[in-house]
Amino acid sequence: MLRQLTKELRHCSPEQTPSKSLVMRYVMAQSRHYKETDQQLCKARDEVMFMGETYLCYLQSLRRYQDIHTHYAGKGERSVRETADMVGFKLPHDPK
Repeated sequence: MLRQLTKELRHCSPEQTPSKSLVMRYVMAQSRHYKETDQQLCKARDEVMFMGETYLCYLQSLRRYQDIHTHYAGKGERSVRETADMVGFKLPHDPK
């Protein structure tokens, strides 16, 4: 999960390295703090994993939304020809 979070944080802010990111430092600190061994089980670890998975889902959804928005963003008013081409119609030729 940490690798996926790092990957998504890179997509969110490409100009800043994840190691310098305040969010990534916090995630790593929480990961180290709640690291479990075979002898100890921690309920807080499950909560941290749930929060991490939730944040990962949020980042992935945000990236997908931005991709979809840039792909399908409206260009304002379209011409009749552009609209016809978009839906697959052919316009009649003007014999002038």
